[in-house]
Amino acid sequence: MSVERPTVPPAPRPPMAWASDAFAELLGRLRLRHIALNPGASYRGLHDSLVNYLGNEDPRILVCLHEEHAVSIAHGYAKVAEEPMAVALHSNVGLMHATMALYNAWCDRVPMLVIGATGPLDAAARRPWIDWIHTASDQAALIRPYIKWDDQPLSVTAGVEALVRADALTRAYPCAPVYVCLDAALQESELDAPVAMPALERHRPPPPPAAGAAELDAAAEILATAERPLILAGRVSRSTAAWDERVELAERLEAAVLTDLKAGAAFPTAHRLHPAAPATFLSAEGTELLRACDALVALDWIDLGGTLRQAFGDAPPPPRIISASSDFVLHNGWSKDHFALAPADVALTAHPDAVVSGLLERLREREPARERTDWPPPPRIDREAPPVHEEITVSSLAAALRDALGERDSCLVRAPLGWSGGDWACAHPLDYLGQDGGAGLASGPGMLVGAALALEGSGRMAVAVLGDGDTLMGATALWSAARYRIPLLAIVANNRTYLNDEIHQERVARARSRPIENRWVGQQLRDPDPDLAALGRSLGLRGIGPVERAADLAAALAEAIAAVEAGEAVIVDVRVLAGDYPGASTSGENASQTATRKAR
Repeated sequence: MSVERPTVPPAPRPPMAWASDAFAELLGRLRLRHIALNPGASYRGLHDSLVNYLGNEDPRILVCLHEEHAVSIAHGYAKVAEEPMAVALHSNVGLMHATMALYNAWCDRVPMLVIGATGPLDAAARRPWIDWIHTASDQAALIRPYIKWDDQPLSVTAGVEALVRADALTRAYPCAPVYVCLDAALQESELDAPVAMPALERHRPPPPPAAGAAELDAAAEILATAERPLILAGRVSRSTAAWDERVELAERLEAAVLTDLKAGAAFPTAHRLHPAAPATFLSAEGTELLRACDALVALDWIDLGGTLRQAFGDAPPPPRIISASSDFVLHNGWSKDHFALAPADVALTAHPDAVVSGLLERLREREPARERTDWPPPPRIDREAPPVHEEITVSSLAAALRDALGERDSCLVRAPLGWSGGDWACAHPLDYLGQDGGAGLASGPGMLVGAALALEGSGRMAVAVLGDGDTLMGATALWSAARYRIPLLAIVANNRTYLNDEIHQERVARARSRPIENRWVGQQLRDPDPDLAALGRSLGLRGIGPVERAADLAAALAEAIAAVEAGEAVIVDVRVLAGDYPGASTSGENASQTATRKAR
């Protein structure tokens, strides 16, 4: 990453003279390496301190073209690093821009320290017009339902305390963004003396709660006596040690494992105990596994209740259920991201990694289960070069990308809705990062930038396959990658339509006995077709495409990968078949809904 070095560097560091100097000093001590922002006058005091007090070093400023991008970049960074990045948001209007991305980060349970600002709360200190429309008495009210904690301190001492508390809270499990709003006049107030910094080693986040011994004993007994146990591996850490323990647990129990495209890689998808491809909704293969199991371990599985309803309808789920999650502490009722009510015979309110460790301690004392041969084999991914056809599908794009990457280590940061989990093998926690949590648009490009930043020095290439709608809404986030020389590969699966909504219109038309041929009206991105490669070039990236024939895809991807390895940010516009959407007709339906639809 390149860094903007001040023309006149502050060497040695000047004395702490302004309130914002104290806040900047603390951000550096909190080990926040970057702060993403779109410049705003409401935090000009803090901005000055980041540059002229800290010298733009720890945290380093990452300029963005939109506040939503600043948050999505921090979101992608946290999914790799599992640590917060700082974000600064301009008062009122900047926060309003950022709300969608904050909701994504909330639903995805990632850490993030967001610094807001407001015009002077003291009306006598406000400039005419502008400070009045950029001041709010309770700015966090805009986002309070989908952040973990907020504060609006009125003194330097209170501000320092608020930032220390915010940092500890956002890092504590379960993670979520926090928000500290700094008064513009407070930032620009002069100090009588330097502010003493707290001893941060005494203010670190607590470790995740441990599971109770009695509950772990009960869970281990259920699993040890089960004939066909199943593990649902959901929101877990990127730790390789925890990954290995999940594999050990599955092998010791001879338990089948299901993973989720909404969450990051949690289990090797080519393992013999991973019989069904990851999916956004429960697949037919996953449904059969769930219906056949007699014991179920849910490791912070996203929407456990909804998954059970997809398999069993309104009937009580027969398997004994062990649920490992503390997500309930964030449930507040405004958003329904708590999902359907899920039953549990043993509820373990602890981090799923700790639960797996606790179960292994107990199960290692017992004989491992005999190897089962009745689980279906894992989905096979053909490693050979894809066949050449005139039209490109999302699946053939995935095959071409696999072939182009070869044995390189990569991180698939995002995949589009039409992506099949069976098209991408995961053998490491960073092989795939999942979706954005809130299922909005415009997040993918920024998350790719943030993930690529966090992956620097890892030897792992940051790659995302993005939808065209997501790209068009969030493309300017990629400028930050070009500006700061962050290598990455953005591939757009460009079907030139909002296909997910086309499918919805088809469903409605079928239900109403109306012509499905009209589903495209008001949906398509054609005439003119946006030139995404040209858009990328305008932002400083290498733009390749549009690639319209499968015969040209291998060369385009080879050029792109070589450019990324040379340090460039690259976007490839791939025109995929417009109607290609695997499994779209039944996605997300439960058993009773499917039966009703088929009866029609």
